[in-house]
Amino acid sequence: MNLTIMDTLFAVVKLAPTETVPSWASGGEFISITCTNEELSIVCPTSNIPHHVLNDVENDWKCIKVDGVLDFGLTGILASLANPLAENNISIFAISTFNTDYLLVKVHFIEKAKSVLENAGHTFN
Repeated sequence: MNLTIMDTLFAVVKLAPTETVPSWASGGEFISITCTNEELSIVCPTSNIPHHVLNDVENDWKCIKVDGVLDFGLTGILASLANPLAENNISIFAISTFNTDYLLVKVHFIEKAKSVLENAGHTFN
């Protein structure tokens, strides 16, 4: 797989499932909003989050994007990325969209993650 490490620093925010999506959640090169009956989960650039949002925020994530559009019939894409990282004790926060997959990795592990994925046969742009 061809991969790109996005420049932006991201955060993962958990809000109550009854809250509406806040205006600060929009804007930036990548945003993910997921709502379940248990939570409203937002991934967005750290710079988007107002200072008053303090609880349930996980900061310091970098994002690895799988380049291109993935066919829905392909299998094992996420596993080919997640397994080598897990074997090297690098945790991820995975997000899939209609087109592709994204892996969030803590910033202090991003260089190790890059090396691990390159050793597993993936390339970075």
